[in-house]
Amino acid sequence: MPDSTMFAYQPESLEGKVSDAEWQTRIDMAVCYRIAYHFGWNDTIHNHLSARVPDDSEKFIMNPQGLGWHEMTASSLIKADFKGNDYNKSDFRLAPAGRNFHSAILKLRPDINCVFHIHPMAAVVVSATRDGLLPLDQNSAMLYGRVSYHDYEGLADEADEGPRIVEHLGDNQHMIMWNHGLLTVGRTVAEAMANMHALARCCETQMHTLALNRPIEMVPEEICKKAQDKIYERYQGQPGGNLEFNAYRRLAEKLDPSYRT
Repeated sequence: MPDSTMFAYQPESLEGKVSDAEWQTRIDMAVCYRIAYHFGWNDTIHNHLSARVPDDSEKFIMNPQGLGWHEMTASSLIKADFKGNDYNKSDFRLAPAGRNFHSAILKLRPDINCVFHIHPMAAVVVSATRDGLLPLDQNSAMLYGRVSYHDYEGLADEADEGPRIVEHLGDNQHMIMWNHGLLTVGRTVAEAMANMHALARCCETQMHTLALNRPIEMVPEEICKKAQDKIYERYQGQPGGNLEFNAYRRLAEKLDPSYRT
């Protein structure tokens, strides 16, 4: 392991040493890490975001164990395959969760190209309440009936948990992991990020609403379905989040352009 007293970790740049498609995905991933940190989503060096290598579908890239999301760069991400092999030199390694459910989802679901997992405070609070996500506002109305749930099974280092997560996820792109946190997936990095922003925001709203200890006005089911129909009409089933992601990229650039290295 690297010297823990060092001020900053600067891996050798992989620009020009990987395909253009992989490099762009690495940059997009680095944007997500920096913005997620900016939003206060990550848990120090924990939590993970993974993405399939666009031109090599049997491999994925993911943050190594030991680096904070505030210091993640395009070159610090580790490329691995579904068999547990790593393909670029690093002073760090993948956490067991990367060997488990991230790789399982990408392997078993070829339609999914990005997996996002976090457990910020509001998400953990909602994941520990029996009712799960409630339709309290416009954002949660659009997710009504589209959030899957998965029981807590302990630390994510059991090889057989991944397929159960895939089974419980079903056709949804959002999941609350009971007593744990959140999981979202997407056909693109931008879509997975947009899905996580929506779900995390809903959890924050619910935590603050329930803390008021006042009678709750929930959105009726028929209105939830109407809101969902409008969203489908807007995107026609195509991956969303592109406009939001462009804004995230500009914010990451303003905060610290080192994410691109």
